[in-house]
Amino acid sequence: MSIRVVGFSGLAGLALTTAACGGGGNHDGGSSASGGGGGVQLRLGYFPNVTHAPAIIGVETGLFADALGPDVELRTSTFNSGTEVVEALRVVSGTTSGGAALVVRDGIDTPDDLAGATLATPSLGNTQDVALRAWLQEQGFETDTSGGGEVQITPQDNADTLAGFQQGALDGAWVPEPWATRLVEEGGATVLVDEAELWPEGRFVTTHLVVSTDFLEEHPAVVRDLLTGLGQAVDQANGDPQAAQQVVNDGIEAVTTSRLSHVTIAGAWEHLEFTLDPVASSLWGSADDAVEVGLLEPVDLTAPGIYDLDLLNEVLAERGDGEVSPL
Repeated sequence: MSIRVVGFSGLAGLALTTAACGGGGNHDGGSSASGGGGGVQLRLGYFPNVTHAPAIIGVETGLFADALGPDVELRTSTFNSGTEVVEALRVVSGTTSGGAALVVRDGIDTPDDLAGATLATPSLGNTQDVALRAWLQEQGFETDTSGGGEVQITPQDNADTLAGFQQGALDGAWVPEPWATRLVEEGGATVLVDEAELWPEGRFVTTHLVVSTDFLEEHPAVVRDLLTGLGQAVDQANGDPQAAQQVVNDGIEAVTTSRLSHVTIAGAWEHLEFTLDPVASSLWGSADDAVEVGLLEPVDLTAPGIYDLDLLNEVLAERGDGEVSPL
């Protein structure tokens, strides 16, 4: 049996639509031994991006393959955007918290200076897009989904945002790492808002691990093993940042054929927290913001619930860590 497991960024629409990551292609096709007859194939999708560092570490170092064992074939795919979603999913773990900011051109020093500005986000309705619209609303600015309003918002690919900012076509962008750091380092931008400052204790979800509900019900042991490997990857990311950055940069280069500069990846790393905690409260907060700015119809996210953290809490108990909550 084959199913897709996705490390998911841009979660604002996750519980409300039916997609996950999209717009990408295969990496090297598979990174663990294939089991014999009756074996399980697990397809893991992730972004070639520092916000998915634990996924890259788990793939590149073989941690996932070792944790899953010889009876599970791990196949990987990489994607560019997190606003397309798959059918019936459950969030089973956190991966990354933090690492998003509103960066702006010279001359924009306060929120009032944004009147008439054109700002970019990664895609309409993703978490950075929602965060920007909600923050602008708090500042008294009107926006709309067609790029009008007192501040124009232009959702686009992050690479296009960097080029557009360098060419003077954009006044700023609310983007995740490493793009916030790249805009500062390569485009001369300054940080107007660090999103961490808007959340309790500076923590908000950037990347989740989500699994098809059917696969979770049919193969809980496989998911549990994957969570064990993910925990080991998180430990590596936090325990030896310099070595982890090298592994992640190697993984990014293998997919995109280009590397981040040492300054960029090190700078981005400082704004990221790698954690198995899904920081669920921030997803509820982001969903409320999406409703408030007109990107989402009100919906009950607690029934039947998008979080299934039982297996994660088993793994956390084995690690000697405290339980996490879906609230």
